[in-house]
Amino acid sequence: MKLLRFLLFPIMPVYFLVTWLRNLLYDCGIKKTMTYNFPVLCVGNLSAGGTGKTPMVEYLIRLLKEDYKVATLSRGYGRETEGFVLGALHDDAKTLGDEPFQFYSKYGDAIKVAVDANRQQGISKLRGLLNKPEVIILDDAFQHRKVTAGLNLLLTTHANLYYKDCVLPTGDLREPRAGAKRADIILVTKCPPQLTEEEKTKILKGIKPKAHQSVFFSSISYSKTVFSETESRALNQLPNFTLITGIANAAPLVHYLKTEGLDFKHLEFKDHYSFSPSDISRFENEDVLLATEKDFMRLKSFSELKGKLFYLPIEAQIDRHETFNRLVIDFVSNN
Repeated sequence: MKLLRFLLFPIMPVYFLVTWLRNLLYDCGIKKTMTYNFPVLCVGNLSAGGTGKTPMVEYLIRLLKEDYKVATLSRGYGRETEGFVLGALHDDAKTLGDEPFQFYSKYGDAIKVAVDANRQQGISKLRGLLNKPEVIILDDAFQHRKVTAGLNLLLTTHANLYYKDCVLPTGDLREPRAGAKRADIILVTKCPPQLTEEEKTKILKGIKPKAHQSVFFSSISYSKTVFSETESRALNQLPNFTLITGIANAAPLVHYLKTEGLDFKHLEFKDHYSFSPSDISRFENEDVLLATEKDFMRLKSFSELKGKLFYLPIEAQIDRHETFNRLVIDFVSNN
């Protein structure tokens, strides 16, 4: 993979120029964008996936859903439908995409979950509902410049900080690093629990936040309980199991399970992988399966895996969370 990226290095300046010029046209007002007179929050990144957007969206949902009518709007990557879809009882990962279906499965009674590749259209349709949402959270829309969110949350992982990276195809950035200036809040995600204040200070010097930007550090909190559709078990009481991951970066999860002293086999697939009948037949031969919550959304419809498939929930934990919460709540209440 590293060799391929090295060979593709000559393409990088072209990609950089195209994405830089696109942003310039929006910044100068030549390409038009839509702004809104109600709270629109955007959770996104500069990197190509794996920064922890899903647990961050869920954090915002939990923070706001008791006091406001909340909706999430995603592209719905990997779904088999087109256009605008509003989550309903008959939907699954094939109609919504795995991450939106995860939101719907957990919060569907309390919020609205929608997908639409055209974010302007999606927002318009959500606001056109009889019981319209008061707050819309855009999932992975930082590069969707046709919409300007009122509050932009930019995520970058501790292991792959955006200011140390370069654009595709040699690096992982979807656009030049200068795009970070559009963020209001920058979250360094997936930090190790033992991250010191000295290390935080060093990262802050690398980020060089603008006057309008606040920087927070977050980590992933893993549940001590795993769940199937019908039961729950303590993680440390799960017998020898097979871990199934179809996410951008499974290394933190694998590391956590190993530190817990668990014995398991790992079957790793690419992000948003669409499991085939042959994969399911392979999984049938395993006694116990443990998946990420996102992968569970794509696997739970297979009757062959009933009774043996579990998932491990995760949550985002934010340092100075009271300050972070107040920034978000003040933005919503003031708009």
